[in-house]
Amino acid sequence: MRPGRPGHGTAPDLTTTVGGVTLAAPVMTASGTAGHGDELAAYVDLSRLGAVVVKSLSAEPWAGNPAPRVHPTPAGMINSVGLQGPGVAAWRERELPAVLATGATVVASIWGRHVDDYARAAEALRGCDPRVVAVEVNLSCPNLDGGSHLFAHDPVATAEAVEASAASGLPRWAKLSANTDRVVEVAVAAAAAGAQAVTLINTLLGMVIDVGARRPVLGGGGGGVSGPAIHPVAVRTVYDVHAAVPDLPIVGAGGVATGEDAAEMMLAGASAVQVGTATFADPRSVVNVLEGLEAWCRRQGVRQVRELIGGAHG
Repeated sequence: MRPGRPGHGTAPDLTTTVGGVTLAAPVMTASGTAGHGDELAAYVDLSRLGAVVVKSLSAEPWAGNPAPRVHPTPAGMINSVGLQGPGVAAWRERELPAVLATGATVVASIWGRHVDDYARAAEALRGCDPRVVAVEVNLSCPNLDGGSHLFAHDPVATAEAVEASAASGLPRWAKLSANTDRVVEVAVAAAAAGAQAVTLINTLLGMVIDVGARRPVLGGGGGGVSGPAIHPVAVRTVYDVHAAVPDLPIVGAGGVATGEDAAEMMLAGASAVQVGTATFADPRSVVNVLEGLEAWCRRQGVRQVRELIGGAHG
């Protein structure tokens, strides 16, 4: 800490906003890493978090990909779970009540392979408990209406899926991919289609081959790489999108494992962050990041965490 900074040692205000959604803290779980309900409640007071972002849901139950689904990589992991889930209706009936009972704020997440899939999943969310404050539209899925490329690789396809997701009646956050050099263009298209924010980034495409068996180690072949190894990519993506579209709120995700990682994401331009892969090694990681960020703010004399947003930009 530099001498003379005001507020040293005082508790910072951790409140932040993502579009029209006010969060009590800027740290959330990342979709796909904390289950569909209260799985982390045995380790973490979920009410302390900005939100619990649940695993992505489709309109109907989905079995996911064949095993093996997860494999360690240097500084992270690769997965091909395949978005297994019970479907929105079953989630609302069986799993949402448990996570709400913890006092958590919830962000739903939906996915699809066709634009109509997003519309049906969104419609199934309509009328949710008001403690479900937003829907994250997972666009890192193959677009079977327009070929096998991911929705998030194409501004037009992204806009169509985001528009279709308006059926939920909830604020929409578009979860985008850094597997394209068009990410700024895609973010602009998502915002124009009604997204109040973008989540950056999802996993990066990768593959691990078992050299003994001479075949991919994951049952689905390739998968998504996550964890500390992709953190610099995520920071750069957040930075670039914030520089191009400074009024578009960003949720930063990708290798966040410490309070300083969270601060770095916010300085790059994120209004909040998500913690994902770190929870596989330590299920308390998400609250550790929150406490680490608060401690960092105390040391730095930061009175309001919102002061950090975009602070690395000249």
